[in-house]
Amino acid sequence: MKVELEVLLEDKPGNLIRLLRPIADKNCNILGIYHGSKREEDKLIPVFIKFDAPDEAYSRVIESLGEQLAEIAAQVIKFSPIGMAVRDVKDKHKGLLIVLDGAADLPIEELGGKTPLEAAHIPTLDRMAREGINGQFSALGPGVIVGSDTAIMAMVGYDPYQVYTGRGPLEAAGAGLDILPGDVSFRCNYVTITSDMKILNRTAGYPREGIEVLEEALNGIQLSDPKVDFTFKNSQDYRCVLRFRGYNLSAKVSDMDPNYNVLPDALDNLEMLQPGESKIILSKPTQATPEAKNTARILNEFVSKAHLALKDLPYNQERIAQGLPPVNGIMPRGPGETPSLKSFRSQWGLNAGCVAGTGLVKGMTHLMGMTVPDVPGATGYVDTDYMAKARATVELLENKCDLVVLHIEGIDEVSHDRNVEAKIKAIEESSEKMLPYILEHASEDMVVFVLSDHTTSCSLGDHTSDYTPLLAWSKKPMFRPDTVDGYSEAKSLGGGLGQVRGTEVLPLMLNYMGRTSKYGA
Repeated sequence: MKVELEVLLEDKPGNLIRLLRPIADKNCNILGIYHGSKREEDKLIPVFIKFDAPDEAYSRVIESLGEQLAEIAAQVIKFSPIGMAVRDVKDKHKGLLIVLDGAADLPIEELGGKTPLEAAHIPTLDRMAREGINGQFSALGPGVIVGSDTAIMAMVGYDPYQVYTGRGPLEAAGAGLDILPGDVSFRCNYVTITSDMKILNRTAGYPREGIEVLEEALNGIQLSDPKVDFTFKNSQDYRCVLRFRGYNLSAKVSDMDPNYNVLPDALDNLEMLQPGESKIILSKPTQATPEAKNTARILNEFVSKAHLALKDLPYNQERIAQGLPPVNGIMPRGPGETPSLKSFRSQWGLNAGCVAGTGLVKGMTHLMGMTVPDVPGATGYVDTDYMAKARATVELLENKCDLVVLHIEGIDEVSHDRNVEAKIKAIEESSEKMLPYILEHASEDMVVFVLSDHTTSCSLGDHTSDYTPLLAWSKKPMFRPDTVDGYSEAKSLGGGLGQVRGTEVLPLMLNYMGRTSKYGA
């Protein structure tokens, strides 16, 4: 029986020699030993061991190991038979999951009823669709509108209904904040607002240069609750994060972004807004607990004090003089407590990596234990360095990773801006700059999946629950052919994969990668 053991050690992995002695005594076969980097949050070292124990010796090995683990005070994360990714075959392939964020769309009148995918010139994707097998993707099923966080979490094998706590901690981790159990984190926008919190610009003109002074000013705020500490940090452009740590905290509070989970009441004075106007909404507790009430109170306090701290900064006076919108407020949303995620390796038995420019995806995959390189020039917008991301993807595949997630964010950003022309260009540039290079360097039998995590309508400026196209491809023929002759929403209807849900994507990939075990005799 093949078993995987994952532990956290306070000391160097040299203790493994003594820890593994009981296994050697039982004549078990050690399949692999490796360790990760020391974790910043607790200075513990993750150590992974795979071994093959005869069925008749399995219980004795478990007992002996348990005694050894207790003796060295190892913190056991996983100790169980390996399920997925253990088939003893020679042809184990690598995999690449390409996420074209928000690329799917609805028919657009100015395009003559076509979608941006149908209007775009994407010969490489069209060829892959002809040579591979296609289907339709819905992250959480028909009628469920998803965010990129829950959609991508499902794609890589984590059920959002079981482990998702909110977007905030994922963004916070991606921005480089240490997050601990009990912390409550928020994803925020830098915004341009009036003194009464009316929103003039949701992204404050995408500020990039010199925003360190904004972070410094906000970290100087003094909260009225001495038992709550906070850290504010820039992420990318208008994106930023806020983490509360201390006593009497809860993530059961509403968003302050009027486009998301808000609970308006008379105090927001919404009836005084003119058509087309919006404003930052007060955060309210979504559960009637003292912790939620306190968290909503200090969040509102922070946002109010943030406006006062930012509005008169010389940085903003310079922006106004240049005709740019001032960065004079923040708008939090996506509250969440720090999630507890099993490492991807312990869950699926593979070394995985992620190449992304946006903090959300980098943070999420980092919390899953994936290798997440910092790619210079990867901005999370349409001006990202596509070739730098392509090279980073190839490097991960050629070295340590069995599976790589490549995420392209800019397409979704311009979709929310309702910029059809920019969306078409982003689809063309991301696919036709990156894919030829990646496919040229790919091994003959590498399995490539391409999909959009959700539909983002340029007409609506937001996500919808419509299915998106999914394709699976490899240089080496390994799929049953279907009749699809291009990559688009409508053409994917005739694909041989049918309709695929989020948590079905990774098992489907692993099957084609030769990494799954047979269920039954």
